Amino acid sequence: MTGLPNDPRFAATTLVVIDFEGLTPAGRPAEPIEVAALALRPVDGRLVETGRFEALMRPPADVPVTARDVQLKGITQQMLTSAAPAAEVMAQLDARLTAAPYRLVAHHASTEAAIIARLAEHCPVLAATPLLDTLRLAKAVVPGLGSYALDSLLGHYGIPKPAGRHRAMPDVEVTAQVLARLLDDGFVGGRWSTLLELDAAAGMRPRRPPAAPEAEQSALF
Repeated sequence: MTGLPNDPRFAATTLVVIDFEGLTPAGRPAEPIEVAALALRPVDGRLVETGRFEALMRPPADVPVTARDVQLKGITQQMLTSAAPAAEVMAQLDARLTAAPYRLVAHHASTEAAIIARLAEHCPVLAATPLLDTLRLAKAVVPGLGSYALDSLLGHYGIPKPAGRHRAMPDVEVTAQVLARLLDDGFVGGRWSTLLELDAAAGMRPRRPPAAPEAEQSALF
């Protein structure tokens, strides 16, 4: 990450790379069926994992898993039958976020922001956390790329597609690799050297105001 850790605000921030897999019923918002999060802290010029979380989520009974969903994601209806509902899973993830400040990181982060906003009652910390969009970072660092889809950026950087692509944790892991490359390239290219400049280039405000602090819990991240 070259010089970014020299910024005290960046050095004090945990980056939480997050991804949802979901179902898209006609005429309704996407229903999440899996979430993964990977917590990263800058240490000695590189991003170091400090925690991870992943879980399946049971969708509403009237939102079935289609054959196309199974083919693309490898998640079957049977796998979700015993999973907890999204509200419960998001509350579990939120309970681990007790060591602010954070930035959520996602590729095309508006998708993640929309799901979190819908479940904000159950994940108030997540819902109040600003986001960084790796798609926007990529547009700033690699102008003129034909596509900014995650697979295109993996190809650009020579990062192999993971086994289980389109499952939440494999996608989070490669997004974290893309993030590290973008942070380095943007710094070298003079695009940013502080968290404030990262926010200006690719930041998204949370969709609800910060919640009142709750009782401290044991932190994973």
